[in-house]
Amino acid sequence: MLTRKQYQLLTIIDQHLRGTGFSPSFEEMKDALGLKSKSGVHRLISALEERGFLRRRHHRARALEVLRLPEDIMAASGPGSDGANGAPEAAPGVAPASFAPPSFAPPPSFAPNVIRGDFSARLQGVRAAAAASAVQLPLYGRIAAGLPIEALRDHGALIEVPVALLGNGEHYALEVAGDSMIDAGILDGDTAIIRRGEGAENGQIVVALIDEGEVTLKRLRRRGNSIALEPANARHETRIFPAERVRLQGRLVALLRRYA
Repeated sequence: MLTRKQYQLLTIIDQHLRGTGFSPSFEEMKDALGLKSKSGVHRLISALEERGFLRRRHHRARALEVLRLPEDIMAASGPGSDGANGAPEAAPGVAPASFAPPSFAPPPSFAPNVIRGDFSARLQGVRAAAAASAVQLPLYGRIAAGLPIEALRDHGALIEVPVALLGNGEHYALEVAGDSMIDAGILDGDTAIIRRGEGAENGQIVVALIDEGEVTLKRLRRRGNSIALEPANARHETRIFPAERVRLQGRLVALLRRYA
């Protein structure tokens, strides 16, 4: 079954694909659904993926593919479409008309709270509920919690993070390497969830970019025109830099850890 919001989002994506050949942006989907943040869109898309209505191509921007539609949308689309997304065929020698949907409104005939699908196992619904409570964040690579190293920016890597761990703002994930923050409970191999931004208060654990080339996870201390990056391990020394040599990349908001 699809919820009302899932049904609306699937309709929005399908209409946009038919008219433009590419999916709407997360900002457009958020505004069309009247949601307060993009994390709600992420949850809806994950649930539609789990139910087999959508497929997301992670290595391409704005790349969503509609795999199937509820029967009432299929009936409304009718004949005269081609391709997986049902885009209308243009006459030979005539450029296709531009598409500018004003409101992404769902079909006016929509009334029920849920749409019944052809699901055969209760397990699918359980998996979908789990997916709806998480979002995918970019995993940029390993960050040193010992000596700083350059972050490996692999924009194709993603990690699923529970929504409850996140607040407002943009987030990303980095894998921790080293033991300099063990007294703060941060271990080698942990995944640090970072809220992106250049602001932080004294005592907060931050991702600091040093001389535009080295990245480290440390506790922030401002001392006049200097910045001290403190470890949480007595075997490591505090490093102090002029403020202009350090740029904050975000602050730690959560950790993920796997046990063998």
